[in-house]
Amino acid sequence: MSTSRKILLVDDDVELATLLADYLSLDGLNPTAVHSGPDALAELAKTPYALVVLDVMMPGMSGVEVLKKIRATLQTPVLMLTARGDPVDRIIGLELGADDYVPKPCPPRELVARIHAILRRTGHIEPSNMMTDPIICGPLRIDSAQRSCKIDGQPLELTSTEFALMEMLVRNVGRPVKKQDIYRKVLGRPYTRFDRAIDVHVSATRHKLAALAGDSLVIESIRGVGYQLVCRPAPFSDGE
Repeated sequence: MSTSRKILLVDDDVELATLLADYLSLDGLNPTAVHSGPDALAELAKTPYALVVLDVMMPGMSGVEVLKKIRATLQTPVLMLTARGDPVDRIIGLELGADDYVPKPCPPRELVARIHAILRRTGHIEPSNMMTDPIICGPLRIDSAQRSCKIDGQPLELTSTEFALMEMLVRNVGRPVKKQDIYRKVLGRPYTRFDRAIDVHVSATRHKLAALAGDSLVIESIRGVGYQLVCRPAPFSDGE
């Protein structure tokens, strides 16, 4: 069976998980609900999913611990369900590789909208009408059709959100991209004051870029505007 609409719901609240699964099914998605961290990891070990919806507050193994274990082996997109008004869990989740978060309780319609935003940017639904030819920028090659990004031939391991961010910056290399535009295009939602989601994703992407590209590819902050990718030429060599 295709994984394009397979969603793994992980929440110890059985009633809520069942309601969400029913709602997702009505929207044409294919959800499976489990109710503990170990069950989620076991399910992911045997079945590929397009997306994991993961509750942070679970007894035994927390959602944060589950996320750590997922990211140790998989790049499957993860949408975290966090306690409303608790930014700490959100930031921790994003820093560990979550793609986005939704505060609980949330309207099912908002959850579905976030899921669709992630599935669109991972190519599972509604393919983008953007050009899909690979883009080369200095040592970087990004291939939207294959969802791959390489630096001098070495894979740059990015989450789905980091890939979408990188793709947007590469397509606008050398030009500032407004933070509001990044939120709409990358996360599929408007920017709100005090929302640090993109800042965290930029920070993580910077570290990954630096590890492979040094200072030849740098994401610069443009105060009051947003971010831009700067591609610097390789140092001149006289052959010595």
